[in-house]
Amino acid sequence: MRETRTFQRINRAMGQAIHTYDMIQDGDRIALGLSGGKDSLTLLHMMVERLARVPVEYSIHPIFIDPGFENGFADALANHCRSLGLELTYEITDHGPEAHKEGNSVNPCFICSRLRRKRLFELTSELGCATLALGHNKDDIIETLLMNIFYSGQISTMMPNQSMFNGEICVIRPLYLAEEPDIIKFANEQNLPVFTNPCPSATRSKRSEVRTMLKELYAANPSVKGNIFRSLSQVRLDYLLT
Repeated sequence: MRETRTFQRINRAMGQAIHTYDMIQDGDRIALGLSGGKDSLTLLHMMVERLARVPVEYSIHPIFIDPGFENGFADALANHCRSLGLELTYEITDHGPEAHKEGNSVNPCFICSRLRRKRLFELTSELGCATLALGHNKDDIIETLLMNIFYSGQISTMMPNQSMFNGEICVIRPLYLAEEPDIIKFANEQNLPVFTNPCPSATRSKRSEVRTMLKELYAANPSVKGNIFRSLSQVRLDYLLT
């Protein structure tokens, strides 16, 4: 892996997140959820790279849930994991086609995501892992905050280190403090095999709409992203309805 300035920025952000939020302990078996996109592949490569130089020992067990659309890439993703010395655990499902059935009155992305997440947790337990690492970055955290406000009527977002199922599984997000533009640049610099999402809703989801809106705000005022993210730890309850 080439240690470019982009690598250094992501590595610094990732190290800060892991340390600040106490994400990884010595001896952890970590399931790593892959999607084939730039975020999860960046997380995979950074987690593997860290193993050779940090004093904490852990094992990585990549997982992929194929939603079942045509032109899937599970085999190619498995080959890429093998090139890193890892064995991919994956399943071909019908989550995507089922969620997109005609007459479905619920958001297909919500249904597919819920089914995929459920199976990710199950596979994490089956592999004997108590930790599931996901590739969400700072931009994802901000988008989720606004999506929950706009479409769920609540102020909440994804946490960097979150205990689930009475402590049976801990979800960690090591890229929590990493910027999406850096991840895009990193994937290009390192020639990561980023796969195209075959989902027909990939470019017209609610998240895509929120992302477009935020890009316009960031272009008009570069301070907006940092201000939104900092607001997550600057909550003034005296000025909120409870």
